[in-house]
Amino acid sequence: MAQLTIGKLADATGVGIETIRYYERCQVLPTPERTSAGYRVYGLENVRQLKFVKEAQSLGFTLKEIRELLELSTSPEADCATVSKIARAKIAQIDGKLALLSKIKQNLEVLAEYCPGNEQPLQDCSIINHLYGD
Repeated sequence: MAQLTIGKLADATGVGIETIRYYERCQVLPTPERTSAGYRVYGLENVRQLKFVKEAQSLGFTLKEIRELLELSTSPEADCATVSKIARAKIAQIDGKLALLSKIKQNLEVLAEYCPGNEQPLQDCSIINHLYGD
């Protein structure tokens, strides 16, 4: 099996060295074996795991959720239905965030519409007045 230093693992995955160490502390990645000199040693499976983490992050999964998905991926009892349920829960969470962001956008558009948008003093600015609760 290929042995990689943390620097080589970082280069192979585009993940920073400190980020890799952080993932180890958070138990997203397993604690690597060390050489007699104390250097971390990684293998090709760690490359796969880091690519998994990056892709899962791009889909909006948190590190806790990613750790659970990684554990499921190596569990003989896990099945696709379990992963599908997790994905559907994430979709529902994203839908909730999108609805909230849409409401925030609408409110800000109203405030921006009523702002004079000229060189009047700030006490006439509807956005600042709203933020102060006036």
